[in-house]
Amino acid sequence: MSEKLKVYIADDHTIFRKAMVSLLQSFPRIGTVKDAENGRELLNLVKEEEPHIVLLDLQMPIMDGSETCENLYNKYPDVRVIVLSMHDSERYIQHMMDLGARAFLFKNVEPDELEQAIYSVADKDFYHNELIASILRKSLREKHNLKKPDFKQELTEREREILLLICQEYSTKEISSRLSLSDRTVENHRAKIMEKTGVKNIVGIVRYAYEQGLLT
Repeated sequence: MSEKLKVYIADDHTIFRKAMVSLLQSFPRIGTVKDAENGRELLNLVKEEEPHIVLLDLQMPIMDGSETCENLYNKYPDVRVIVLSMHDSERYIQHMMDLGARAFLFKNVEPDELEQAIYSVADKDFYHNELIASILRKSLREKHNLKKPDFKQELTEREREILLLICQEYSTKEISSRLSLSDRTVENHRAKIMEKTGVKNIVGIVRYAYEQGLLT
């Protein structure tokens, strides 16, 4: 993605929100930055002009992060959500992933990691940090009836190879270069993987890979 990124942030803490706006404006790949103090105000901004990325707090008045994320996922599927929160509840994190969030960061995140997460979500659709990995691994361990990989339709060796590269945050171009395939072929394989595994996005692919024991 070569164009400047449009990033919106929704958070009801004014000082934190304004500080984040200033920080975001210092990142070289970010152009437009807009802010809102609750989910409803954010959705009004998105209705006027869709951003590439939304940084979303969980606890806000009027419309909280969960409801806002669900609205964005249903009405604006191209808008990618990064959750920023002080909560480390696994239940919250898994719930937000179910609603389509592409990354989960604590509010005390270092600026370098925030920038990395934004670029990763913009370029590769997902930011797979240790927080998400640890929760998915724990979820895997708690599945007492877990069986060996049992795909709805059997993945080919090439599809498994591409699935694992996706989970390692390789972009389409990086995968195509690594495997000597065209971008279109990689995209076709990714669509087939999603169809066979019954997931809707990259988050679902990563989660599925953990649940099936393909990632440890």
